[in-house]
Amino acid sequence: MQILNKKALHNYEILESLESGIHLKGSEVKSLRTGRCNLKDAFVKVISGELWLVNAEIPRYKYDGDSEYDSRRSRKLLVKKKDLIYLNSKLKQGALTLIPLKIYLKGDIFKVQVALARGKKRYEKKAQEKKRDLERELLVEKRKYMI
Repeated sequence: MQILNKKALHNYEILESLESGIHLKGSEVKSLRTGRCNLKDAFVKVISGELWLVNAEIPRYKYDGDSEYDSRRSRKLLVKKKDLIYLNSKLKQGALTLIPLKIYLKGDIFKVQVALARGKKRYEKKAQEKKRDLERELLVEKRKYMI
């Protein structure tokens, strides 16, 4: 099971990615197992030497009795110190950001694929759409002449 961040692939150019663990509560795990999560506006931030997943929405599990549950709380990401130092140095170099690409199940553990990305300009997005449309039209034309 995977929960993808489709907007990230449209808005950002992905440079590198890495796998990290995520610190969750029990009810959040149950909610993720049902496939309920929204990564649309989520991003990853380095706060006091730790990675945090900010603004990812994991809705409250319907059978959970916790009335004080915050679905958009920040969640700690678990990475090796070497990777954290590498990512932090890359972020300081230029106009790069960390974004979550997907949350997936590996064995019994949920993992987050975090990507180092650069934001696309509007003209880059339009050029990509134009290229995709031309390829689609070409494929349709090829199908006409195939028997």
